[in-house]
Amino acid sequence: MSRSVTITDYFNLPETVPLIDVRTPAEFEQGHVPGAYNIPLFTNEERVQVGTTYKQQSREDAILLGFDLTGSKWSGFIRTALQIAPQKKVAVHCWRGGMRSGAMAWALSLYGFEVFLIQGGYKNYRRWALQQFEARYDLLVLGGMTGSGKTHILHELARQGQQTIDLEDLAQHQGSSYGTLNKMVQPTQEQFENNLALQLYQQNKSLPIWLEDESQTIGKRFIPKPLWVQMRQTALINLQVPHQQRVSALAAEYGTLDKDFLITCTERIHKRLGPEQTKHAIAAIQENRMEDFVRLVLVYYDKTYRAGLSKREPGMIFNVEADSNNAAQNTNLILNFVNKNVALKKHNA
Repeated sequence: MSRSVTITDYFNLPETVPLIDVRTPAEFEQGHVPGAYNIPLFTNEERVQVGTTYKQQSREDAILLGFDLTGSKWSGFIRTALQIAPQKKVAVHCWRGGMRSGAMAWALSLYGFEVFLIQGGYKNYRRWALQQFEARYDLLVLGGMTGSGKTHILHELARQGQQTIDLEDLAQHQGSSYGTLNKMVQPTQEQFENNLALQLYQQNKSLPIWLEDESQTIGKRFIPKPLWVQMRQTALINLQVPHQQRVSALAAEYGTLDKDFLITCTERIHKRLGPEQTKHAIAAIQENRMEDFVRLVLVYYDKTYRAGLSKREPGMIFNVEADSNNAAQNTNLILNFVNKNVALKKHNA
C-alpha cells in the first residue's frame, strides 16, 4: 500500500518511520533530509544517461532505459529496505516526487510494504527547510569572549532541560581559525541548513531557545540570514569570565593539538595579528608555551568580539559576571539571572 503525504505530515507521524532517499549518491551527499537512508535507483553516471535520453530522445525512451539499468537491482533494493525497515513501513522520496520515487514505492508496495510517498520530494523539503528560518522564535543568545566556556554551558543548559541548538556542532566548526580542531569536516552548506531547519522545527516555539553568539559565518558555513538577524536583534547574555581563566581553558583545549596545525592556522590570520604577534605566537607554539600563545592570539579575538558587541544596541546586552569557567556553576548563574531579570523578560516578550 502506498499513499502520498507532505513533508510536515511525515514529521508528524505518530511513530518513527525510516525515510528512503532514492536519488544518486552525489545528490544525497550534497544535501538530504536528516536521518534519511540512501538507496540510489541510479548511479551518478546512470542518472546522466537517463537525463540525456529524456532530453535528446523522449520521456518513453528514458523510462525504458531506466528499467534496463535497474532491472537486476530490484531484489537488492527490497532486501536493503528490509534491513532498514524490518517492520515493512517506510517513506520514500526522490528529487521532486517523480518517476524514481514512484517506481520504488510501487516495488516496495508490491512486496508488502506500507509506503508513504513524500509529495514534491526533496525539492519540497528544501522549500520547507528554508521556511523554518523565516519563523519567529523566542531566542536567548549566550555570548562571551573566546574561552568563556559557552559551548560547555550550552550543553549544561540542555542537561537541565532547556531548549538549545548547538550551531557549532551542526557546522562542525568552532568558529575561529583553529575551529576544525584538525579533525572536524564541515557538512555542505545545504546539509548544514537541512540539519538546522529540522532542529528548529522540533523546538517548542512557546519556550526560549538558547543559541551561542556567532558571526554569520562558522568556518565556511553561513547561518541563514533571517535566523541570524533574529539572533542579532534578541537579548544577549554576555558572560564575563576572568582573562586568566579563559587563557587556562584554551591552553588546555588547544595545547594537545598538532603544532603544525596550530602554526598553519596562526599564519592564516597573520594580517590581523600583525607580524610581531604572529612571530611570537608561532615561537610560543614551537616551544610549547601554550598559555603565551593563547594570550597573544586572544588580543585579536577579544578585539573582534568587542567590535561585534559594539554593533548591538546597549539595552539588548545583559552582562553576567563569573569568577570561574565552571560550566555547571555558570549555567546556574545565568539561569538565575534570566529568571530574576524583569527587563530581559520584557525585551524578549
